[in-house]
Amino acid sequence: QVQLVESGGGSVQAGGSLRLSCAASGLTYNRYCMGWFRQAPGKERERVGIIFPGGGSTGYADSVKGRFTVSRDYAKDTLYLQMVSLEPEDTAMYYCAAAMYDGACVSTVYNYWGRGTQVTVSS
Repeated sequence: QVQLVESGGGSVQAGGSLRLSCAASGLTYNRYCMGWFRQAPGKERERVGIIFPGGGSTGYADSVKGRFTVSRDYAKDTLYLQMVSLEPEDTAMYYCAAAMYDGACVSTVYNYWGRGTQVTVSS
């Protein structure tokens, strides 16, 4: 049974930083695309950043480029999202997701999801 458990959310002031973690279990971690998504109240879910298995190529939403960094630790089967220069617009529930790698990680459908961790950025 695949489980993704996020942690590290919280409340920070604008300009602050947070690091989110996602512990994965029940899957062969090095065969999966991993991604961070977010959803704010009244808005559609947005892909924040993804990371390929193996070499670790990444992709980011334009809104977070240069501020957010996705990384993964294969020894711990853990995904991270380092967020700096946070803005009130970054306030959302952040979700970790996984998809079996089949040649693509950006356009693929992510079919395993965590329950999310809340990030609130105040101005």
